[in-house]
Amino acid sequence: MSLLVVGSVAFDSIETPFGKVDRTLGGAATYFALAASHFTTVRLVGIVGEDFTEEDQAVFRGRKIDLTGLERVSGKSFFWAGRYSQNMNERTTLATELNVFASFRPKLPKAYRDSEHVFLGNIDPALQRLVLRQIRRKPKSVGLDTMNYWISGTPAELRETLKHVQILTINDDETRQLTGEHNLFRAARHVFKMGPQTLIIKRGENGAIMVHRGFVFAVPAFPLEEVRDPTGAGDTFAGGLMGYLASKGRITEQTLRSAMVYGSVVASFTVEQFGVERLATVTRPEIVARAKQFARLTTFRL
Repeated sequence: MSLLVVGSVAFDSIETPFGKVDRTLGGAATYFALAASHFTTVRLVGIVGEDFTEEDQAVFRGRKIDLTGLERVSGKSFFWAGRYSQNMNERTTLATELNVFASFRPKLPKAYRDSEHVFLGNIDPALQRLVLRQIRRKPKSVGLDTMNYWISGTPAELRETLKHVQILTINDDETRQLTGEHNLFRAARHVFKMGPQTLIIKRGENGAIMVHRGFVFAVPAFPLEEVRDPTGAGDTFAGGLMGYLASKGRITEQTLRSAMVYGSVVASFTVEQFGVERLATVTRPEIVARAKQFARLTTFRL
């Protein structure tokens, strides 16, 4: 099943208590596509500048990732720099340079317009809706990520876009900001009224909670001895989740539950190294083996 992702392909400078990298490939669409490609074919739509080289593109080669929709223009690619605190839960943004991403207007190649599953990365809600208007038929599932900037800055646009979305992935604070409810389960009922049928609340080292109209399911973060860089973990989680769902074709309670586990598992590999370094080398057998280990860690009898 085809899976379309629209979002950023960028370069990051990252500093954590475990070290520093001055320029590494990043961006939400990059993490998402690398994760999802372990399960299904991914169609990537984004924009990069002249500084995005063949060497940078090499990370996508040999994977089920179609880069026809990656636009290349004059100028510099999106750049972000950040520093994490000792406990890794607090992050300070040192620089955000939109560069060519500032003029990004997603254009879907003709071959992408029949995509059956769609994930709208964290961009302007009006642009997210522009993507949906280019799809010829109603997708089987539409997932969306957003952030506090759009929630507070473009609330009307975001609410209009959410009418066309089935799966919303945001964190605790964003959930509360979007709904005005402190309790996450009451907040979910508000989200359902906006359009989505499933709310996935990303909670970092505390895992994730899925609240569906008919059930609730939670997964912990996979236990690791060392987390070197949490950048991109949420995007990787979304990629694993949507990739698994697309591979199954149908959205059911069981596929949603399994997708949550695979999203958590793939994200656990990402944080083991800086940027996409570990995500670029992990294999499907490693993912399946860790998913089985995850099941043993979380299964019990009453």
